[in-house]
Amino acid sequence: MIFYQDYYINVNVNLLSAIQIKNIELKMASSTILSRKIIKPSPSIPSSHRHYNLSFRDQTANNLYLPIAALYSKPENHTITQISNILENSLSKLLFFYYPFGGRIKDNKYVDCNDIGAEYFNVHINCQMSEILSNPYNDAIEIVFPQNMAWGNSLSEERSSLLVVQLSHFDCGGVGISICLSHKVADGYSGCKFLSDWVSMARDDHKLNFQLSCQFDGPSFFPPIDNPPPMPNVVPDPQRCVSRMYNLSSATLLKLKDVVVSTNPQILNPSRIEVATALFHKCGVDVSMAKSGVFRPTVLFHVMNLRPPIPFNTIGNATCLFSTRAMSIDSITLPNYVGELQKAKQQLRYGLKDMNTNELALHAIKKIKEIVNIAKEYCFDMYFCSSLCTFGSSKIDFGWGSPLRVTHVKDPMKNKFVFMDDPSGEGINVLITLTEADMLLFESNKELLEFASPVVQSLE
Repeated sequence: MIFYQDYYINVNVNLLSAIQIKNIELKMASSTILSRKIIKPSPSIPSSHRHYNLSFRDQTANNLYLPIAALYSKPENHTITQISNILENSLSKLLFFYYPFGGRIKDNKYVDCNDIGAEYFNVHINCQMSEILSNPYNDAIEIVFPQNMAWGNSLSEERSSLLVVQLSHFDCGGVGISICLSHKVADGYSGCKFLSDWVSMARDDHKLNFQLSCQFDGPSFFPPIDNPPPMPNVVPDPQRCVSRMYNLSSATLLKLKDVVVSTNPQILNPSRIEVATALFHKCGVDVSMAKSGVFRPTVLFHVMNLRPPIPFNTIGNATCLFSTRAMSIDSITLPNYVGELQKAKQQLRYGLKDMNTNELALHAIKKIKEIVNIAKEYCFDMYFCSSLCTFGSSKIDFGWGSPLRVTHVKDPMKNKFVFMDDPSGEGINVLITLTEADMLLFESNKELLEFASPVVQSLE
C-alpha cells in the first residue's frame, strides 16, 4: 500500500512563499507502509491491573498525541528486519510494565488495560535522510510519523490507540523511530522515561537483568474527580506556522549566564533554560516590534515538572503551569527577564507547598482558563515554553548508535519554544514554532545569530 503523506505535502505548500524568498527547494517525499501490527503486552496484563484510574491531571490534559522522533545513520551491524524484531519484541515486554499505554480510555475516568496493545508501523521512505536533516525547516520531519498523527486527537473515533510507533527506513539506509503518545496518560517527562526504558529493555533483551522502576501512582498525588470540568481549547485557530531548530552550545550558554550575572549580580546561578528562554523571548518581542513599530506586553506560559516533590518514577501527567509577564521594553532584557523567571518559579514552588489536592486542581484549571482569556482579550502577545532537557532524550541508543537528531514536529500553537538536550548533553537544541511571516523576521535577528546556530546537518 502506497500513500503520500498529505500533511507533509501541505507543509511544503504552506512554505511556498518562504521558499521563493529564500530560494529553498523542498523535495516531496512519499512513503510505503510495509506492515501495520498491533503489539500486545507480553505476558498478558493480570486482572488486578486491568483498570487504571486517570489522575486529575490526566483528566484535565488535552487529547493530543505527543510526537517524538529520533533519526539514526545507517546501522552497520543490523538489518532493517533485525531492527524491527528488536523493537517489536522489546516493546511487547515493555508494555507489560507500561500497561496503561496499551489500553483504551473510557469516559475520561479510567484506562481499560485490556491487552489491545499499541499500533506499530514499518514504513519505507523514498528519499535520503540527508534531505530531512539538511532542510533548514524542521517541518520535513513529519514524514517519519504516521499520516496526520503528530499532534492529532488520540481519542478520535478513527484512532483510539494511546501509543503509536513508526519505524521508518530511508533509501540511504538511515533509520527513524517515532512515537505518538497520548497526553492523557503521559507528559513529556513520561514520554522520555518510556523511551529510555524501551532502550534499556531492547539492549538487555538477552540478559533479562533490566529492572524497571516506573510507577502508575499519579492518582494518589492527584486524586481523580467524578465529573471533571470541560477544559477549554487552548489551541487557537490554525495559522500558517513553520518550525526551525536552533542550537545553543555549552560555551554560548556560559556566555549568556555571564551577561546576566555581570549585569545583575543579584541573580544567582541562572539555569540553561532560564537564559535560553530569556533570549528567545526577547527575539520574539523584537519580531513583534519590527512588525508593529510598538512594544506589546507579553505573557509567557511555562510548563514546570513537579518531579520532585512527586517521585521521578511516577508516570502520567505531573506538571503545572506558571507565567511571566513583560509590561515594558525594559523588562525584556536578558537580566531583567531571567530575574522575573526565577521569581515566578520561586513563588510557584512556595505556593505548592501549602496546596492540598483540591487547591492544586483549582490552580491547574485556573491557569488553563487564563490562557484562553488572555487569547480572547488580545492585549498580550502570548508565548509558550516547555523543556525536555535532562530527560535523556539525546541518548536513545537501541544498540545501533546514538541518534543524529531527536526532535518534535512543529507545535499546533505559534510562539512555542521546546528545549531539548543537544547530542553533547551540555548544549540545548530549541525547536521554535512561529507563523511563517514571523519566522522570516526571527531567523535574521542579529542577537539570535550572535548566540544561536541553526541546526542543519549533512551526512556527506
